[in-house]
Amino acid sequence: MSEPLRFDRGHTDDLMSFLAASPTPYHAVANAAERLEKAGFRQVSETDSWDESAEVSAAGSGGRYVLRGGAIVAWYVPEGARPHTPFRIVGAHTDSPNLRVKPRPDSGAHGWRQVAVEIYGGPLLNSWLDRDLGLAGRLSLRDGTTRLVDVARPLLRVPQLAIHLDRTVSSEGLKLDKQRHLQPVWGLADTVRDGDLVAFLEEEAGVAPGEVTGWDLMTHPVEPPAYLGRDRELVAGPRMDNLLSVHAGVAALTAAAASGGPLPYVPVLAAFDHEENGSQSDTGADGPLLGGVLERSVLARGGSWEDRARAFAGTVCLSSDTGHAVHPNYAERHDPTHHPRVNGGPILKVNVNNRYATDGSGRAVFAAACEKAGVPFQTFVSNNSMPCGTTIGPITAARHGIHTVDIGVAILSMHSARELCGGEDPHLLAAALTAFLTG
Repeated sequence: MSEPLRFDRGHTDDLMSFLAASPTPYHAVANAAERLEKAGFRQVSETDSWDESAEVSAAGSGGRYVLRGGAIVAWYVPEGARPHTPFRIVGAHTDSPNLRVKPRPDSGAHGWRQVAVEIYGGPLLNSWLDRDLGLAGRLSLRDGTTRLVDVARPLLRVPQLAIHLDRTVSSEGLKLDKQRHLQPVWGLADTVRDGDLVAFLEEEAGVAPGEVTGWDLMTHPVEPPAYLGRDRELVAGPRMDNLLSVHAGVAALTAAAASGGPLPYVPVLAAFDHEENGSQSDTGADGPLLGGVLERSVLARGGSWEDRARAFAGTVCLSSDTGHAVHPNYAERHDPTHHPRVNGGPILKVNVNNRYATDGSGRAVFAAACEKAGVPFQTFVSNNSMPCGTTIGPITAARHGIHTVDIGVAILSMHSARELCGGEDPHLLAAALTAFLTG
């Protein structure tokens, strides 16, 4: 193996900016698209015809991408690519557990103005208490267009009950009712009026009153990402699960497109929404988005169904998502022989019951990419007594018949409003992904 890469603080600085600017999946894909545009990629519409001239003209001169809601699929056709040329895919997801606004958001009691929220995914609920929260998302307008909005300042707060009114909280633990105890306050009012929140957001977004007819809104902590530790070797921030992988995937794809010359594969980034609640949506990994884009790319290059089958058979996907670093206060919860450490390089995630899609041949593919990049890697396996999570990996493998490998970065506080990773690992992951995409 070549000399290990040194900490690229510039990459981690950029990740922190990406996290801060991406409070929702819709913002995340918009920011990813902006970075791709700067690298020469161009958006294509799913409703337009993808003819051969459009796809071939992209070869060697910039890639293409498709946006759908909170998901993005981007790809680059290198010079000399044939219709049956296999794909190399980096898979990730854009959503994170949080509190999301209900269809009738205006509520309150006892002089408090509140926002009615629903729990999305599996957040660590206590991490959302007594935290300054903003509000962001997508507004659907009367004319059929959408508008992103982000109130990135302290607006809401879920206040915890004082210990004087809950004397057993320290001895028996915090018990939260998801319906009664997680509704944030955002002001004072003697009377709750329907439409107040939407009217406020119309003003924030510069939209005329009454123009918003639908919304997809969610809370987010407004404290910015920050370096942590004596030597600033750690990073604390929101939504690392899994915008850390989305950011690394964008960096790897743009690097692959800028590498010049022919590549043995067609590099792809697929960042899906709704992983945290099962991926079953038109923008989730269990939906048709990825398969449709890949098939249309093959056909646009003059390929047949046979070429599509050949391309898929040779395709490999790295499903990149965060995993668990060994916790110094709960080491017994981890497998005794597998203790991934922060700043130890990306992790290979293995589960023989197929909660992760990795097998021995997939390990070899990832090991080769890490060796090429000069990146160390680690292996994660769950303690046999602890349930194992899952990812988009098995879904991608089963839905498309694509060989898939589960990897990621080891972090602490997964699903907290504020997570913790090593400052070196994001750059190491991006380097490994770049080596994978370029073969």
